[in-house]
Amino acid sequence: MKTLREAVQEALVGKRAIGHFNISDSNQLRAIALAAKAVSLPVIIGLSEGERDYFPLAHARALIDLYRADGIDMFLNADHTYSLEKVQAAIAAGVDSVIYDGAKSGIEENIVVTTSVVEAARASGRDVIVEAELGYIGQSSKVLTELPPGAALTPEMMTSVADAKRFIDSTGVDCFAPAVGNVHGMLGISQDPPLNIERVQEISTTTKTPLVLHGASGNSEVDITAAIAAGVAIVHINTELRVTYRDGLREGIAGDEVAPYKFLAPAGKRMQAFIEEKLRLFAGK
Repeated sequence: MKTLREAVQEALVGKRAIGHFNISDSNQLRAIALAAKAVSLPVIIGLSEGERDYFPLAHARALIDLYRADGIDMFLNADHTYSLEKVQAAIAAGVDSVIYDGAKSGIEENIVVTTSVVEAARASGRDVIVEAELGYIGQSSKVLTELPPGAALTPEMMTSVADAKRFIDSTGVDCFAPAVGNVHGMLGISQDPPLNIERVQEISTTTKTPLVLHGASGNSEVDITAAIAAGVAIVHINTELRVTYRDGLREGIAGDEVAPYKFLAPAGKRMQAFIEEKLRLFAGK
């Protein structure tokens, strides 16, 4: 079975992207596994610091290994990690990749900490992929009533090509998440703002590094497809999956059913169908 590094490189060369879906429990993980198996595509499972406080990385690692033994290409990512100490703990827990999020700090501090993160990953004795972010896009994976204050939504505020190249050259990161008009969470009253595809293409062409699109919940299929063609190799979805899970739970508990495996079934089916659709979109199928 291929490594995450191999899967990312294959996606980049093939103008495809791997779907990255966050989880908080085993029900979401099961739905993602079933979807990945149904469409025969790799998938990345992400847990942010808050999510892994509730559902530990060690639990996710054990279950993902069982799914991998069943032939499903699944990888574990420590999403949005804010300190070197927590990065080191995630690596010790067996993740395939880790994201250091220094987007709210200045570029100089971000470079210093990210460099230490890369060194920790290289010293682990395993091939742990390191991703870092440059440019602020908000932090909440929820339905929004307004765009995140301070998010990089104008060309002047977005990650510049020069800063992206300097950051990647200085740190040696494996993947890079720029701010290109994307935001964490999704607007509840309208579609999210359009992505700056030209900026994605410029950063990709200049850095030759796999790019990651965070906050893709709420973006149009046209924008996502264009971003993948321009150099995005991983696409993050969280809020939309949370909403799908919630709506399925509401359906399941609407009646008098008390058996969890029965009232959870609508949520699982909804999530699986949603993930299959996204994976096909990202793969151009």
